[in-house]
Amino acid sequence: MSKIDFTGRVAIVTGAGGGLGRNYAIELAKRGAKLVVNDLGGSKNGVGSSTSPADDVVEEIKALDCEAVPNYDNVATPEGGERIVQTAIDSFGKIDILVNNAGIVLDSTFANMDEKKWDAVIGVHLKAAFCVTRPAFIQMKHRGYGRIVMTISGSGLFGNFGHRSDTSACRNSPRDR
Repeated sequence: MSKIDFTGRVAIVTGAGGGLGRNYAIELAKRGAKLVVNDLGGSKNGVGSSTSPADDVVEEIKALDCEAVPNYDNVATPEGGERIVQTAIDSFGKIDILVNNAGIVLDSTFANMDEKKWDAVIGVHLKAAFCVTRPAFIQMKHRGYGRIVMTISGSGLFGNFGHRSDTSACRNSPRDR
């Protein structure tokens, strides 16, 4: 079986500071891609920011003798999306692959969801797909090549009641009746 080879390709992975995004970035790097490791560095529920998650993954990739640069921009803003793509252009001259992976976890039942949480979830999980993909697509179209991957978690695809680690929030779930 032949190995998938991305030598000479430039990839952006959003939300690459941990979890599946980290794994996607490392696997692309192992297969020859140059990486932009994007992560705002906030908590899983979208609070705060830090350079450490992206920096740590970049160091892991460099330790594999592969190329990577960090990016700390917010995927949920048009300006952030533009800067993420510009990081690829400035660092490696192009973009070939975009993996939209960034996500946050705001565990809440519908009755407990407020507008601030709703806007944060929509921003990172939906608006970001536009904010990062649009500038990437324009670059890819101009060059005549590109691949865009959208990811989703099992909970996002199939649902998970309340999606909470606090089991008291699930007292009224069907499995507790």
